[in-house]
Amino acid sequence: MKTLTAFFTAFFIVFLCTPIIRRIALYFKIVDIPEKRKMHTTPVPLLGGFAVYIGIIVTFLLFPESFRSIWPVLVGATVILYLGVLDDIRGLSAKIRIYVQLLVTAGVIGLGVRISFLPHSFLGDIAEFIITLIWIVGVTNAFNYLDGLDGLATGSVVINLFCFFIILYYLGQFALGLAAVIIMGACAGFLPHNFKNRSKMFLGDAGSTFLGFTVAGMAVSGDWATDNVVKLSIPILILGVPIFDMMFTTIMRIKEEKIKNVIEWLKYGGKDHFHHYLVDLGLSQNSAVLLIYYLTFSLGLGAIMLSNDTAMEGLLTVLQASIIFCIIGILIVNGKRQQQSKSS
Repeated sequence: MKTLTAFFTAFFIVFLCTPIIRRIALYFKIVDIPEKRKMHTTPVPLLGGFAVYIGIIVTFLLFPESFRSIWPVLVGATVILYLGVLDDIRGLSAKIRIYVQLLVTAGVIGLGVRISFLPHSFLGDIAEFIITLIWIVGVTNAFNYLDGLDGLATGSVVINLFCFFIILYYLGQFALGLAAVIIMGACAGFLPHNFKNRSKMFLGDAGSTFLGFTVAGMAVSGDWATDNVVKLSIPILILGVPIFDMMFTTIMRIKEEKIKNVIEWLKYGGKDHFHHYLVDLGLSQNSAVLLIYYLTFSLGLGAIMLSNDTAMEGLLTVLQASIIFCIIGILIVNGKRQQQSKSS
């Protein structure tokens, strides 16, 4: 009952307060203007992520045990949210965004949230710090890039957190599992507004980076298995789609000489993400979103089944997922070449 109560509390808070936040965004003209690299054709209000944040914070106050399980991540994510709000309103340089993300992530790691799988030593601690830094900052930006179609990023987070929750419940980590349910409910409450036509609202960079940072931190906070390989494999599988999108897009941009460094990587915007390719290949936007939902849930099921397995099963499952993504990448590149040859 507590789990259901927490879910629906967060759901209805976000569902009811999103129209209010939408009016505020419209009043202050905080809107996403259509341009060549974007899929929408009319201005859409931003700050949807702030509505999600309100629902999460209020529900956490009602269930303080869940807040205690994730408070360092939530504090860091709050800073990332306000950084994103500034970016949505004024536009911040890529350097400022990456420096703040690195600084905030370092602070969260200093509070004890980090990947732990190496022997405790000076070099081991340094390596874990660097890996955790790359993981959180990478996943944060991966979700920002994933937020390119209506409902894609928010719905993906719901599926990701559902899979995390099942494993956490099975392993008896109830406080962190309740935190996952609260965030899941908040995202579910925003989804109907993200899909509307006349009164649509976007997460904005604030919302997508906030959710990315939160999910990345939760992936580090959970104790997923006793075996280190399985412990690392579970978050990689559950978050496989945004990781693939970021890696595939980065490889293609480097290959096509569109970017040369991290700052250019952050600044570059284009219709060259996984979901864009699916639409270019003939799927409708809603069909592309559903396909990515199915793929995300499929990987999540693999992670759930893996939670009680050994290192060998962990390696084989990640290898299987990698092969699937390689096939998808090959099909996308092939489809892109065929389109280019037809157009020329």
